[in-house]
Amino acid sequence: MFDSLQQIQTLEELIIWGGYALLFVIVFSETGLFAGFFLPGDSLLITAGLIAASGELDIVPVMVTLSFGAAMGDSTGYFIGNQLQRNFLSKKETFFFRREHLEKTERFYEKHGSKAVFLARFVPVVRSFTATLAGVVNMPYQVFLFYSVSGSLVWVVTFTSIGYFLASLFPEVVDFVHYIILAGIVLILLNTLRQIRKHTSRTGKKP
Repeated sequence: MFDSLQQIQTLEELIIWGGYALLFVIVFSETGLFAGFFLPGDSLLITAGLIAASGELDIVPVMVTLSFGAAMGDSTGYFIGNQLQRNFLSKKETFFFRREHLEKTERFYEKHGSKAVFLARFVPVVRSFTATLAGVVNMPYQVFLFYSVSGSLVWVVTFTSIGYFLASLFPEVVDFVHYIILAGIVLILLNTLRQIRKHTSRTGKKP
């Protein structure tokens, strides 16, 4: 297994290696484990659509797996926030939990209300904390679940379809799309390094 992992060089190869289980884990972690600020997110969905168009995966199971993972991640985040309540807002900063990300999510939530759960699906980083914040403020779970499931479905179907139909209708531009995805991943990695540096500098300061 480790030998095959060492041979993986692209996100596409990683998805093919991990299959549906990996797709579920990544999307679930983005909201359920607050890891959205460095996971591929939108790029993952587009790449999954590209792979499905090539026949390596089936597009319907891809969409179902990703939608289920996104909704399950949301519900996990919601119940974490609901259990921790206001203690969550005073949580000590860690690599995964950033105060600035929570504050950004709070502003987004105040602006859009309950619809924020749906809209946040399309906003990187914000989508990692909106579900938890909904739990903190005790949004009725039935309302939350409606916006969460509908947002997950629209988000997944939209981005996987972009990859799928682009590869199906214009196969000659697939390589160009891969460069765009690669650029997105590089930006994510650079942002992650910036966050690590910032966190290191803060924790290294003397009280």
